[in-house]
Amino acid sequence: MKNIRSLLLGCLFITAGLEAGAQSLGNSQALLEPSGTQYFQNQYLANPAMAGLEKGLHLNAAYRRQWNGIDGAPVTKFFTADYAVGNRVGVGLNVFNDVAGLINRTRMGLTYAYHLPLNNPDQQLHFGLSVALNVQRIDYKNLDGDVNDPSVTAFNRRTNYFEGEYGMAYTDTKLTIQASLPNVRSLFTGDNNKTVDGGGIFFTAASYKFPLDETITSIEPKICYRGVSGYDNIIDAGVNVALLNNVANVMAMYHSSKSVTAGIGVNILKTVAIQAMYTAQTGGVKTTVDGTYEVGVTVDLFK
Repeated sequence: MKNIRSLLLGCLFITAGLEAGAQSLGNSQALLEPSGTQYFQNQYLANPAMAGLEKGLHLNAAYRRQWNGIDGAPVTKFFTADYAVGNRVGVGLNVFNDVAGLINRTRMGLTYAYHLPLNNPDQQLHFGLSVALNVQRIDYKNLDGDVNDPSVTAFNRRTNYFEGEYGMAYTDTKLTIQASLPNVRSLFTGDNNKTVDGGGIFFTAASYKFPLDETITSIEPKICYRGVSGYDNIIDAGVNVALLNNVANVMAMYHSSKSVTAGIGVNILKTVAIQAMYTAQTGGVKTTVDGTYEVGVTVDLFK
């Protein structure tokens, strides 16, 4: 078992090294500030290897609004559905839409994941691959100018962009170690179709869940390291505390971009989980604009 863990850790470090060396190639449409639900509530958002990790059908939706009071402020919607097919295979659907000013971006992806049990069934290796289509358009309805401007029509005539996302992970009942490449295509081809800075290059994370009692059910610290194109790499560190036999939770993450995400949640009949989060604005602009409000909902079926 120690040899397997060592091998996995080695693979993760090699992956991170390749990713760090390819930062100039990064082209994913992932955001500088990803959904707060990806840290604990919906890890499939950050890593395709997490699709179908648990039995049943899992539906996740999140709505996020940034910088209230500013015209054209970003509004982002996330939706995922993942399902465990048999004991080893998971499939998933991942849809992302972001509207900021005149630019409307939509990303739709399909995921296949394979979950490999080790000597102990609670210990597993996970591998996932997503194929996604990115569509980016300028909204003519809100354009304050000449709709026949050649630069606008040229932007909307661009070919839609296909990309692939790869992830891997190790899990047992307490420990999770994972890494993902949000855009494998850019890593190997150098294609660069992004329209804004902030594309994700890589994501790595490790967490450990400490089970306690019914009042404080568990405490799970987590640390993440993200590579972001055009910005310094970001460290996220925080904790999720489950309460009252997983009926409620509180979470907080500190980001090295000088912001904090905090949230509270409730789980209704172990079927519907609702999480409300607030992310303080990153350093340098937090005195001029408001932060980010987000609500995430999870529905677990056929468990």
